[in-house]
Amino acid sequence: MAEAILKNAHELELMRESGRLLASVFDYLDKQMDIGITTMNINDLVECYIVDELKARPASKGQYDYQYSLNTSVNNVVCHGVPSATQKLKSGDIVNVDITLEKGGFIADSSKMYLIGKVSPLAERLVDKTYEAMWAGIRAVRPGATLGDIGYAIQSYVEKNGYSVVREYCGHGIGREMHEEPSVLHYGQQGKGRILQEGMTFTIEPMINQGKAKVKLKKDGWTVVTADKKLSAQWEHTIAVTSNGFEVLTLRPQEPIPV
Repeated sequence: MAEAILKNAHELELMRESGRLLASVFDYLDKQMDIGITTMNINDLVECYIVDELKARPASKGQYDYQYSLNTSVNNVVCHGVPSATQKLKSGDIVNVDITLEKGGFIADSSKMYLIGKVSPLAERLVDKTYEAMWAGIRAVRPGATLGDIGYAIQSYVEKNGYSVVREYCGHGIGREMHEEPSVLHYGQQGKGRILQEGMTFTIEPMINQGKAKVKLKKDGWTVVTADKKLSAQWEHTIAVTSNGFEVLTLRPQEPIPV
């Protein structure tokens, strides 16, 4: 098992700045998301904002030969949805926008669900419960806890609410590189897995399906969809393990945190 890269105080401060800037991107995007916008419009607006306004780098562009600055995953798309000039958001859609940003040599990674127009109560419930599941995992983070504790907290909350956890994709360590150790599964057993240490930084990003957990990869080699064509939702934050708990490095201004 490869070692996680522990961040010192200076490195954490740089990651905190990347996270703050990324949070501001979502604040900007909140004002742009509406019926009729294309997913390529979203990509282009965000790229310009990151580069021109924030003087930062969209870290996803060029990563693994990916051409775009973010992922837009609509309705039954689980993750890695590719922006398109022909895909217009319509009333009733739910869409995950997943953005990465690098500043000062360190990367932050976060995603947010958007409800477009009038969304069905069932879709809204899925989005809300996925957000709460992410926070159940975040609250399990502290020195001496395990990765299994995070996965168990998410999985138990999700299954209690009648949904399923996607198992093929997971959170990941992050810092100077987009993907570092450890892998952060969104299911698991309490007390199992790697022990968390102060200075670890990683994402928690559960993908939760309305139906079965099974997924399929489309022919484009990126887009992952639910096998049963039911809805999927995802939220993501970048987390640091602190001396007595956690810090959410990508926390957005006025973000509603579940009690």
